[in-house]
Amino acid sequence: MSYIQSMLTPEEIERYKRQLVLKEIGGEGQQRLKNARVLVVGAGGLGSPLILYLAAAGIGTIGVIDDDRVGLDNLQRQVLHDTASVGELKTESAAATIARLNPHIEMRLHSTRLVPDNALDIIGDYDIVADGSDNFATRYLVNDSCYFAKRPLVFAAVGPFDGHLTTFRAFEMDANGNPRPSYRCLFPEPPPDGTVPPCSEAGILGAVAGVIGCLQAVEVVKELLNIGESLVGRLLLYDALQARFSTMTYAWDPDNPLNGHNARFSDLSHHRKVLTAAGA
Repeated sequence: MSYIQSMLTPEEIERYKRQLVLKEIGGEGQQRLKNARVLVVGAGGLGSPLILYLAAAGIGTIGVIDDDRVGLDNLQRQVLHDTASVGELKTESAAATIARLNPHIEMRLHSTRLVPDNALDIIGDYDIVADGSDNFATRYLVNDSCYFAKRPLVFAAVGPFDGHLTTFRAFEMDANGNPRPSYRCLFPEPPPDGTVPPCSEAGILGAVAGVIGCLQAVEVVKELLNIGESLVGRLLLYDALQARFSTMTYAWDPDNPLNGHNARFSDLSHHRKVLTAAGA
């Protein structure tokens, strides 16, 4: 996109003036946000505040991938949707909300599941990915796809009263010449089936998803503008009941199958095998 095309309009200058005065952003940074393309995986509890704040911040293009429809029991935490949108596709409900919030945003809707056959094509069209999915199969698929597509990934997950987030740039090398860690370095294997109950069984305080989703939006903006300290190699943990944030570091696992010394994954075919084994 040319400089002329990315120029802020007078209305946008008025809209974003509280960001424009920040020395870390300014006019140049705001134009970078306007030109940015962000893919959000999931328009649910995490995706709702994430998409809202990305749009409010002026991210020019936001892609949303989700094949689910809005349910009444979603509304306790999925603030992107409302009672009138129950039954609608979440992608379409998201687009309608964002159109009312910020008409300058281009919404790209992917009303489908992310699967090995479409993952690289979809992710490759964006500058950065934010994963707010709620199942381990999708998380591993997003992680591996971002590695092969060379796209930064801001990952988050929530529990009943807790949440965590981090950033992966596993396609890059660190200062010591080692690959940066991926989701597979932090979580080498998914937990056994049935050991982690879904949200419908475990429950969740809706505002906890709001906290973590907002933090995800902050990290996406930081990555796009290359400001502040990245969460690459650091896991930010939130305990709502104790009102406590903490951070733990993690490192590249040389034995991981994606970018380890003896990596055995060279494409997404292993995900097709997992889906076949699961009967999907």
